[in-house]
Order: sequence, then C-alpha cells, then structure tokens
Amino acid sequence: MNRWLSFDQNLLLAIHRQLQNPILDAVMVFFTTIGDYGLVWISLSLALLAFPRTRSTGLVSLLALAIGTLAGDVVLKPLIQRARPFVDLPHLHLLIPKPGSYSFPSGHTTASFAAATVLGHDLRRLAPVIWTVAGLIAFSRLYLLVHYPTDVLAGIVLGLSSGYLTLKLARRRVKAHL
Repeated sequence: MNRWLSFDQNLLLAIHRQLQNPILDAVMVFFTTIGDYGLVWISLSLALLAFPRTRSTGLVSLLALAIGTLAGDVVLKPLIQRARPFVDLPHLHLLIPKPGSYSFPSGHTTASFAAATVLGHDLRRLAPVIWTVAGLIAFSRLYLLVHYPTDVLAGIVLGLSSGYLTLKLARRRVKAHL
C-alpha cells in the first residue's frame, strides 16, 4: 500500500474513531449540507450583489467560486480519478448519501476557501465567522468519511489560490479604471 494512502486512511480513521458522537454527527451533517454545491457561498455572494456597496465583493466571490470549481471539478477530479474513502474502506458507515464524484480535491473545501478568501478580505468584521464556517465545512468532509485528509488539504490550497488570484485580478481591473 502506498505510504500516503496509508497515512491518509489512518488519519481519517483516527478522526472517525476519536470524535464521532451523536452531537457532532448532526453538526457535521449540517455543515456539509450547507456546503453542498457551494450553496452557502453562492447564496451569500448573490445576496451581496443586491447592495451597491457590496456588489463587487459578491461578483468577485462568484468568480473565485467558478475558478475553483473549474480547476477542481472539471480538470483535477477527472484527471486524477481518486476513489473516495468509502470505496477503499467499504466497512465504513456513512451518515450522508454517497457522493458520486471522485475524491481529489474536495469540492466543498475548494468552494469554501475560495469564497472565504474573498469574503474574509472584503468583509473584515465577518471574517472570523466566514473562516470558521469554511473550516467546519472542510472538516465535515473528513468527519463524514467522504474525503481523505490530502483531498481536503488540496481543496484548501486550490480554494485559497482561486480566491487570491481572483482578488489580484479584481484589484488590477479597478486600478486600470482609476
């Protein structure tokens, strides 16, 4: 067995064995559900479009989400085709329906960190809440046994990269119009 897969499996199983309880089960299902399809981030970004003062933040956030989704779900997942933990470890009991896509990178995590990068930058007073929600969505994917730790780590890197790239492009565009 590959060392990384063994490390990934062991860390995932340790999280599962050490933390699983009925209260956390419900909390983690909630956070994964609001992260489905980037729903919480898309909804927040669309709401920001309604107000002139936050319109550009909503637009930049939606762009960061699109870039992260294209890179992760359209390019990397089909290219790498990594099986999810419940395929490699069929004895695991899932609390949510089995996702049908590949595992690497975590799309929930990519979307969360792409949006959090933009929203946390522009909505500084809400940044602690935004980053906490992003982190809980990412962690929920491990807790619920649908991603390996390296899937989530890759989603964090991809999401941060998408967010920072989008912010940088947006700043250049604003400077060009001044």
